[in-house]
Amino acid sequence: MIAQVDDALRTLVRTEALGGAEVEVAFDAPTKDWAARRNAPTVNLYLYDIREDLRRRERGFADERDEDGNVLRRRPAPRYFKLSYLVTAWTQRPEDEHLLLDQLLHSFLRHEALPEDLVTGGLAEPGRPVPMTVGLPPPEDRAFADVWSALGGELKPSLDIVVIAPIETGIVYDIAPPAAAGTVVDMADRAGPAADTGRRAGPVPASGAVPAASARRPAARRRTR
Repeated sequence: MIAQVDDALRTLVRTEALGGAEVEVAFDAPTKDWAARRNAPTVNLYLYDIREDLRRRERGFADERDEDGNVLRRRPAPRYFKLSYLVTAWTQRPEDEHLLLDQLLHSFLRHEALPEDLVTGGLAEPGRPVPMTVGLPPPEDRAFADVWSALGGELKPSLDIVVIAPIETGIVYDIAPPAAAGTVVDMADRAGPAADTGRRAGPVPASGAVPAASARRPAARRRTR
């Protein structure tokens, strides 16, 4: 699923934001060593956080049916995970970096979800949209300065892109096939011979009358000593 999101973002950046410009798209951690080795204009999309979006968790199951409408198996609803990307531009001049960030921002703002033609592979299995946000404030338990500190680099202008991807759990519950015959009930008096055996309960006629084969009989009396 993560690989499909990476591919979708790479395609979106190259086709819409960059417009064919000779700019590399990378997913490396933007550390000092990486920045020192860079020798071409680059847009970096660093995946720095993965966590479940508990607000979107659903209860219940999805039914998988055959051609006759019978339930074959049930699956739990997909879970949603937030993939947070730190998007930065790297050039020789700060003005060029700001221009790239401006193009990236306008490109991402056009989409509230990943375009359908970019949702492929396991990302497309749940058959649901893949929402996307840009530039929202970070959660209270995380700050962008902390991310840069962990990377060992200097604070740099960036965009925070969050893709909320649905994921199938892989859990499947098989359902027993529909009943092909009525219920058989055996009745007997423990203290005496069998009073009624092999009674089959079939479907009740539309008139509501009980079939003769399953008509109620008086219960056998229990012997007393």
